[in-house]
Amino acid sequence: MEKQSRIFVAGASGLVGSAIVRRLRDKGYGNLLTPSRAELDLTEQAALSYYFKWEKPEYVFLAGAKVGGIYANNTYPAEFIYSNMTIQNNVIHQSYVSGVKRLLFLGSSCIYPKLAPQPMQEAHLLTGLLEPTNEPYAIAKISGMKMCEAYNRQYGTRFVAVMPTNLYGPGDNFHPENSHVLPALIRRFHEAKVASLLTPHSSHEVVVWGTGTPMREFLYVDDMADGCVFVMELAEATLVRELCSYPKPNFVNLGTGEDVTIRELAETTKEVVGYQGALSFDASKPDGTPRKLLDVSRLKTLGWQAKVDLREGLERTYAWFLEHQGDMRE
Repeated sequence: MEKQSRIFVAGASGLVGSAIVRRLRDKGYGNLLTPSRAELDLTEQAALSYYFKWEKPEYVFLAGAKVGGIYANNTYPAEFIYSNMTIQNNVIHQSYVSGVKRLLFLGSSCIYPKLAPQPMQEAHLLTGLLEPTNEPYAIAKISGMKMCEAYNRQYGTRFVAVMPTNLYGPGDNFHPENSHVLPALIRRFHEAKVASLLTPHSSHEVVVWGTGTPMREFLYVDDMADGCVFVMELAEATLVRELCSYPKPNFVNLGTGEDVTIRELAETTKEVVGYQGALSFDASKPDGTPRKLLDVSRLKTLGWQAKVDLREGLERTYAWFLEHQGDMRE
């Protein structure tokens, strides 16, 4: 990409998209197309077609998606599969029609089977059953990744996908029910800390869903953005050979290669927030997949690895939460 290339970041206001915008600007890319949802509805095919014809983007980061945690995925499965498939179908196809030079599609590590070997390699895709709690979302993401691969095979496009692990950081969704586990923990511990300060003689407790034994990998969102830009800046020969050639997987894992138990995550978050009260686990609630650790050796071989460790990322995220909590919706 040239510094003045026209770069469309679809979903630029979300956790992922805003981090990609930050990284691109930090690297000197000055011609970014970042329409808000009100300005461009990615589910509207006609509107998107007009937008591509008018703006003529050369590169596309497809970060727009409907996302959420276990509760949201279980409660709104139809919305998760319909919205995500509609968005990615529209953006990927329009990128082909408009002659976009490169496109990067953001997937999710939930595409892998529930009981996939650990750590999960790109070759493990479609080798077993998915985790039921987020199956509709996972199927949508698999479809998007396979769509990129199909267009590369048939049309010779340069459409690649990255499969990031669990993301967190500035701009996250801290809704008490619809957020992912880490931002939900930050909010719960913070609110419990405030409550304990207001009523110091009352008992306070934070209850975490599940047994606390599942293991999860977490990637700071600015590391994710750095990895995405790294992939889009790969030399043409390397990109084609490693990420656009069939039957090689036309996607790559993006993570830290390290994981922690949910209990360890909760205890570390408790320390960072400064909550002094009780912590317990509700084993009647679903745990989800027992373990989700990505094998990141493929991207590491290409020259990239994560830089921000979990505690540092938590501290940065909590600082952002404190600064912006007044702007958050309930």
